Amino acid sequence: MDIQLTEEQELLRSSIQRLLRDRYDFEARRNIVATDEGWSRAHWKAFVELGLCAAPFKESAGGLGGGPLTTMIIMKEFGRHLVVEPFFETVVLAGGLIENIGSQVQRDHFLPGIMTGESIWALAWAEGRSRYDFNNIATTARRQGENYVLSGTKAAVIGAPWADKLIVSARTSGGPRDRSGVSLFVVDRHSANLHLQGFKTIDGRRAAEVALMNVEVPASQLLGTEGEGVAALEACRDRAIAALCAEAIGAMTELNAATLEYCKTRKQFGTTLGSFQVLQHRMVDMYLQVELVRSAAMFAALKLEAEPSERAAAASTAKVTVANACRFVGQSAVQLHGGMGMTDELPIGHYFKRASVIEIEHGSADWHLQRHARLERAEVA
Repeated sequence: MDIQLTEEQELLRSSIQRLLRDRYDFEARRNIVATDEGWSRAHWKAFVELGLCAAPFKESAGGLGGGPLTTMIIMKEFGRHLVVEPFFETVVLAGGLIENIGSQVQRDHFLPGIMTGESIWALAWAEGRSRYDFNNIATTARRQGENYVLSGTKAAVIGAPWADKLIVSARTSGGPRDRSGVSLFVVDRHSANLHLQGFKTIDGRRAAEVALMNVEVPASQLLGTEGEGVAALEACRDRAIAALCAEAIGAMTELNAATLEYCKTRKQFGTTLGSFQVLQHRMVDMYLQVELVRSAAMFAALKLEAEPSERAAAASTAKVTVANACRFVGQSAVQLHGGMGMTDELPIGHYFKRASVIEIEHGSADWHLQRHARLERAEVA
């Protein structure tokens, strides 16, 4: 699948490439990750000035109207440079939810801060036993006057140590695994009785375990309709998958380029590694995997406005494709580099770690195969 970019999209891509090439090379990224905070506010400001945080949102919401294809362009270039700043968490996940299910008052209140980069967000939905099921949660929210009181824990909330606001899923009614009864709330990260235990992830980002012990949230901070959070989170996940696939394209493109260059110069048994036919075949297979992901990612992005079942099927297909590709390309790149492929000094190991996280983020290949099978059974029925 080959979609020709518009002149504006080409200009955006070249601007991102120039900015990252000049200011976000591998050494700069290593230094950013090694800081106490783990991300660069200066680079975040540069992304905002380029219009990246406003680009995906509709013009009616104050954005630039770029939509999913613009998100793909940004995420692909971010994947090539392993950008750790929370564009995905703030703009794609939280911003997408607010734009799609927030009230007009909430959109007017929250989206400007996201688009100007002043407000950092994180999505807290996962729990220790939930796996990838949005409805399998133990966190509760009970109504108390003009407030909701939230209690529970959220696991591995990416970007939470940096966030000003969290979007938290909690059960307001129904049984432990009921699809209905899950609601979403905007929670100030510095709320009383909210505690974070931050940690570093293997791919250089920051995450936290979040504990909510009777955290009071105004009823006005309920995002969307009470009890209908699962459908909103499913749509959010499909948008996230399209963005992650684009990021994976960028990361795997760099893995392939570095591996090809290494095989052209590294000598073994008196000749370059690239002269061995079996390794040539392996590198061709690596290239083909990236092309498969490119097509699947584009298809998933184009289906984001389709009916829920059609959108979900395209997203799950893309996620299975990207998960398998990330594993094959990442492991092959490390194998062809030998032991030095996992050293901190070479970019290969860092790209491999990010590819390994993308493989399971927002659903493993096995989980999405099962999801796709459920969708097919429902369609037949």
